[in-house]
Amino acid sequence: MADLFGQCVRGHTLPQQLYTSEAVFDFEMKAVFARSWLQAGHLAEVVKVGDYITVQLGKTSVVIIRESESSVRAYFNACRHRGSMICTSEKGSTRRLVCPYHQWTYDLKGNLIFAKNMPADFDQSRHSLIPLQCEVVAGVIFIALSDDVPDFGEFRRQIEPMLAPHDLENAKIAHAAVLPEHANWKLVMENGRECYHCSARHPELLSSFRDPTEDDYFEGQPDWMTHFEDICRSNGLINGPAEGPWFDILRFPIKDGVQSLTLDGRYACSKLLIPTGEGNIGTLRWATEPNAFSHALRDHAFTFEAWPIDVGTTHVRAKWLVHKDAVEGRDYELPHLTALWSATNDQDKWLAENNFRGVQGAGYVPGPYSSNDEKKVIDFVNWYLDSVQSYLDN
Repeated sequence: MADLFGQCVRGHTLPQQLYTSEAVFDFEMKAVFARSWLQAGHLAEVVKVGDYITVQLGKTSVVIIRESESSVRAYFNACRHRGSMICTSEKGSTRRLVCPYHQWTYDLKGNLIFAKNMPADFDQSRHSLIPLQCEVVAGVIFIALSDDVPDFGEFRRQIEPMLAPHDLENAKIAHAAVLPEHANWKLVMENGRECYHCSARHPELLSSFRDPTEDDYFEGQPDWMTHFEDICRSNGLINGPAEGPWFDILRFPIKDGVQSLTLDGRYACSKLLIPTGEGNIGTLRWATEPNAFSHALRDHAFTFEAWPIDVGTTHVRAKWLVHKDAVEGRDYELPHLTALWSATNDQDKWLAENNFRGVQGAGYVPGPYSSNDEKKVIDFVNWYLDSVQSYLDN
């Protein structure tokens, strides 16, 4: 692995094997994903005690469950008897976690409370579910598969005052979709870290999204940016940027004359997440390595999580959030809410899959990124290489 990663050239795409090798994928599960905070869901998905969701990362399944009114926990989704998956659905609600194989039963704190016909010297306390680190910030859930991860506190300190006004703790999931993409996870994330391709491939997105590749983004402080910052300040909002080794948070303007990221530019939901204040406050975008980016607007939020399944399969989990009291058919219509990002996700799926097909061929050689329009891709790849080098050094 050290020799293979030694072939990488900063500012260029990666050597072919890093996108196509099963051995590299297995290595990444240990060197990258097991040592990262992973955005994994929302409080809006585990509202009541006993509500749970599951996520799949490679061969590993995790269950995230509301253990009490004030606590959300995460466990490896594997029975301590013979390893069977306990929760076999993507979501559900339960009073106890019961293995479907031999009915070993755990309470919501992960304690084993029933194991039939075990010997007299069997110690139930030594067979609790294996917990994961689990953090909730401004209604968003993050998990870590090991203790060898960055301190979460700096990310919390930066994002909480920026995201809290959107009140995602009092939101609900209006729609969720899982999009299987037949592409390596890094190609999926590289695509999501740039808008170099947007003008050619995303007409729906650019109906309301301001194209960051336009020249005036890079020419000092244009008047429209000063006006936008004044509006946000009058609404009591923090724009950033806030950056750390594994996160990037920024509020930025959408197109003039639009209210939200929708095809027609109108609010997707009339019951607003931020009901007070006036003016176009744009979108708060936060991106976390290695698997997520999200947008929070005045009326709704959209989140994107990439979960690698194998070297050539990535499951994209997309979620749309609105105020918890919003009523479908009265306050919002699902087609209007979801059309822009559904079209964009379908287009990105085609792009990532086409990219993966090309990368696997004999004609692929690493190429250079644009230092302007693919800067966030360069940042992502550099973070990835730094993470791997840190693992190899240790």
